[in-house]
Formats: sequence, structure tokens, C-alpha cells
Amino acid sequence: MLHSRVLRYIDEVARTGSIRAAGQKLNIAPSAINKHLLLLEEEIGEPLFERLPRGLRLTPAGEILVAHIRRTIREYSQVEAEIRDLKNLEAGELILATMNGLAGGIVPRTVASFCARHPRLKVSIRVMFAHDVVKSVEEGEADLGLAFNLPATPQLETLWKHDTRLGAVLSPAHPLVGAESLTLAHCAPYPLIFADRTMLIHDIVDRAFEDLDLGVEPSFRSNSIEAMKCLASAGDGIAFLSKFDIAEEERNGSLAYIPIRDPILSGNMISLVQRERKSRGLAAAMFAEDLVRMLKTTAASHATPH
Repeated sequence: MLHSRVLRYIDEVARTGSIRAAGQKLNIAPSAINKHLLLLEEEIGEPLFERLPRGLRLTPAGEILVAHIRRTIREYSQVEAEIRDLKNLEAGELILATMNGLAGGIVPRTVASFCARHPRLKVSIRVMFAHDVVKSVEEGEADLGLAFNLPATPQLETLWKHDTRLGAVLSPAHPLVGAESLTLAHCAPYPLIFADRTMLIHDIVDRAFEDLDLGVEPSFRSNSIEAMKCLASAGDGIAFLSKFDIAEEERNGSLAYIPIRDPILSGNMISLVQRERKSRGLAAAMFAEDLVRMLKTTAASHATPH
């Protein structure tokens, strides 16, 4: 790669059309710029500029070279910015907006691992409803948003998304534990734990039972994922949540997740988003990569049942 000084000399001559003007702009002797230009033309074997009475004009070879120079300068500036960001990983704050089920398992585990490598970097986890996640990221109050069923908005860029499919969540001592998969008919005789009507998963689960003509009345309703998990772990109740909601409980053995074979429990989309066209700092980009890896691992831990 050409020396960075020479790149800037050639670029400025092309912009100004004059070696003298380029020298004044860069505070470099015109003779020094001309020397580098002549050496480069000799090395390439082609003139880079036409010498005209009123200045210099790029030749076709010069236009190709200057296009390369300007790409190189932009890329180098990006590298410098990333190196500065890398130094800044020792301090600063990263803010993630998310929902209560995710904040109770997969998110803190990812945060703990990330902060163990960058102990002076602060990560704030803010729990809110889906529409507030959107607002927080749109307005720049959060660097990233991770939530289920986010409303579509042109202001957000989706970094990763996945249809999580709801499954049966139950105590490890539940009579149905051990089955590779279940149907909703298998679950119907047991106490059922539904999300209340303020949560989108209520509509998904309620509609699924109705479509299968399974007339059920849930024993419990709640707008808290944490409450639904506690109810499931305390007896024979069955909640209908995603693996992402119970990743930590499944890992430590306090809850079991069994896939549901009925195909109508889809449509529970999890998304990781940032504000569109917002240049994330290196810390946010690296954390997003860690989080996506964790999400993909969780998503792959069960194949879709047939």
C-alpha cells in the first residue's frame, strides 16, 4: 500500500488541480509533492496528470489511482476510529433495552461473559414492554433492543431475528417430562398457565387451543414471564413460553421445555435491533455479536418437531 502521506499529496493535487495549491493546503513544499508525484508516475509507467497551462488534470490512469486512494483513506479513517473505540472499551456504558423474560436468563449470562472480558465497561439492562423498547432505541436512549414481537418501524435496523415457537414449560417432576414432543391435547388436562390479554403470546396460545377445538380454561393468567415460570416450577401447571424465556432455568434444571408438535404455535418473533443508520461503537458491535451467538445457540438447541 502506498505511504499515507503520498496518498494525501496525490488526492489534494487532484482536488485542487495544482501542486502549488496542494502544497499550501497541506503546508508542504510544492517541490516535495512534485518529487513524489514524478517518482510515482515513473513507478507506474503512466502519467497521472495532464500538465495544462492553468493547472493539472487527471489522466485515465490518474482517475483509477485517485479512486483507489480515496477508498484507502476512508478505510484507514475507519480503522483509526475502531482502534480508538477499542481503547475506549476500558470505560463507558452500553445500554440494552429488553423484556422481563429475557432479562431473567439469556441476557444477563451474555452480559456477565462480556463484562468479564471488559471489566471497566458498564452494561445497563433496562426492562420494558415491546413498544417502549422500540421508542428507547429510536430515540437513542438505548444502544440495542432485544424483544419479542417488536412493531415494524423504518427507524430500526434488525441485526438478527428468529421465530421462537412456543413450547410447553413445566417442572422437571411433571408427569409429561421425558416426552420428546407434545401436542396441545396432551397439555389440556393439566392446570394451564396463560399470559394475560396484554401480551401477544396470549393471542397465539388462546387461538391455538381454539383452532384445535380444545375448550380449556386456564388456571392462571399473568402479564409476568417470571410469575408464569414460578407457577410452572411449583406444581403440575404448564406454561407456554419460548426457549429464550427459560434458557437459564433449563440450563440449571429448574424448568423443562418440551416442543409442541402443533404447527400453530409459531409467530413469536424475537428481534435484536439498533437505530437505523446509526454507527454503533465498537463496544455495542462486539456485544451484539456475543448476544447473537448466544441466541443462535439457544435457537439451535431444539429442532422443530414433526
